[in-house]
Amino acid sequence: MEMSELISELNDFHQRLSQMRDFFDIEGLKNKIKSLEIEMTQPDFWSENKRASKKSKELADHKGTLEEWQDLTNSINNCLEIATLDQENQEVSLRKDLEKELGRIKKKLLRLERATFLSGQYDRKDALLSIFAGAGGVDAQDWSEILARMYLRFAEKMNWSFEIVEQSKGTEAGIKSATIEIKGRFAYGFLKEESGVHRLVRISPFDAEKMRHTSFAMVSVLPELEEVEVDINPDDLRIDTFLASGHGGQNVQKNETAVRITHLPTKLTAACQSERSQSQNKENALKILKSKLYYYLQLEREEEKERLRGEFKSASWGNQIRSYVLHPYKMIKDLRSGYESNDPEKILDGDLEEVIESCLRQQK
Repeated sequence: MEMSELISELNDFHQRLSQMRDFFDIEGLKNKIKSLEIEMTQPDFWSENKRASKKSKELADHKGTLEEWQDLTNSINNCLEIATLDQENQEVSLRKDLEKELGRIKKKLLRLERATFLSGQYDRKDALLSIFAGAGGVDAQDWSEILARMYLRFAEKMNWSFEIVEQSKGTEAGIKSATIEIKGRFAYGFLKEESGVHRLVRISPFDAEKMRHTSFAMVSVLPELEEVEVDINPDDLRIDTFLASGHGGQNVQKNETAVRITHLPTKLTAACQSERSQSQNKENALKILKSKLYYYLQLEREEEKERLRGEFKSASWGNQIRSYVLHPYKMIKDLRSGYESNDPEKILDGDLEEVIESCLRQQK
């Protein structure tokens, strides 16, 4: 790439970044950060832990957005300055270095641009992602585990934190269901488009005759709501305890520390087994249930309510939002946006940004 082309592309990046300034309200962010920092220096700030934690997270989110914006602005300006000064000399090694930096800038800019599609009420919230094995027997349970791994890899790439709060192992392999708590900026906004039925076509590793199998899994994503006003009658709850599966100490493995709460009128359930004590798991399960119940009450479409309840009777032919074909050819196709890729391994390894962006653009 010639130096003049590099300069032209950098100027284009600079213009695109400037157009996003109002969306992120950079000056407003600076004022909010200053105000929160002053508030956090007050002697009684930590007297209310929940409120203080909420404010701390808000500050971290604002700082993260501002730092991302400023770092990108500085990178573009520095590259423009170097490229302009060297436009006459056309030094080959410097041009190659600038091309590499241009690639990094483009990747960061695209990630920032994707955030401009997220202006919904809950898009900045953390996410509760649940996966349920559908039609396909042990293959569907294995497929559910593959999907869980894909989302955990995606969370890592996005620098989000996560925790598997509940998981039900499959009879032979994989998982019957799992709930993952994912914390990070715009976690719900990015992941909400993943809700629906996911279809896999492959040669089954569980079939001695090596036949091609189709299996299904359902994904449900909802925002994690810290404080929601939901009245729950204790008489409407059934609380079950059971042994936690997976890693843990003697207390976790030998005592019934895991908790599942069922809201009988709606059949909504929430479970937690990630903590060491039953009381902590119960508290977390109730928090998840409140988020589910609040969201459930906002819904009008019955099929959305079924997905929230984890009913996967519709996780079968004709209802998928995305198909992942590994045999006889390789392709991933999102049936809503039309996005296609011939590299399913890349996406199953957590590289979901392009397919998610295609869905977000369609919603605009």
